[in-house]
Amino acid sequence: MSFDADTFKAFERAGWNQRAAGYRAVSWDSTRLGLDPVLDAAGVTAGIDVLDVATGPGYGAALAVARGARAIGVDFAAAMLEEARQTFPEVEFREGDAEALPFGDCRFDAVTCSFGMLHFARPERAIAESFRVLRPGGRYAFSAWCAAERVAHFGMFRSAIAAHGDPHAGGIPPGPDMFRFADPRECLQVLEAAGFQETTVKEIAIRRRVAPEALVEGLRHATVRSRALLDAQTPEARAAIEAALLEEARTLAGPDGILDLTLPAVLASGARG
Repeated sequence: MSFDADTFKAFERAGWNQRAAGYRAVSWDSTRLGLDPVLDAAGVTAGIDVLDVATGPGYGAALAVARGARAIGVDFAAAMLEEARQTFPEVEFREGDAEALPFGDCRFDAVTCSFGMLHFARPERAIAESFRVLRPGGRYAFSAWCAAERVAHFGMFRSAIAAHGDPHAGGIPPGPDMFRFADPRECLQVLEAAGFQETTVKEIAIRRRVAPEALVEGLRHATVRSRALLDAQTPEARAAIEAALLEEARTLAGPDGILDLTLPAVLASGARG
């Protein structure tokens, strides 16, 4: 798919700057459960230097510090970093582009990236940059969602858009395949092309318990592309989409009215030789 990488990057940056506070408010419960496997795969332990790329509200960097590591979180959205600094004042955060990291060569023992890969205009360049800033023997790990039809909230959202709205509504610049790295072969290919050795890919499961109303509210603060697609609908279509989401979520909820979701993700890692 052909697209202008710089235009897409500017779209993503503007979106995250606009939605930073709302995203932080709804993302902690679903995000944190997938962080420890990423840190484990990167070998994050006490006393090492860690870089968390696309840190967003800072969760990955904060958990690395909680393990006793010296961690820095980097993100290209200034508003996200402001949220991170307010929530985790003990952690260092720095503004920077994943595709041109503001650090010298061989600076870190581990680099992590939790669900950031789908937002990069040039993911190969971001992975190459992570390789560059790693010390020999250091490990890199990233996570990405499995295919949309396997991840409940993405599948529900796409079905509601298809039934009640316009999946091709304007205002969203073309970009990379959001679920490219659901394919383990793609993960291995980009890691090995960047020079990583001892590459591994496995599936992890994130269990999330959430009220139907909270799930719909979370989609209002969803990833930039999903939110932009929702915003591009007519007011009538948007109301119908949200009503359909809420109805399906309530149907799937248990006797206690809570959704018990198992959300599959891909975890890929490699070492710098």
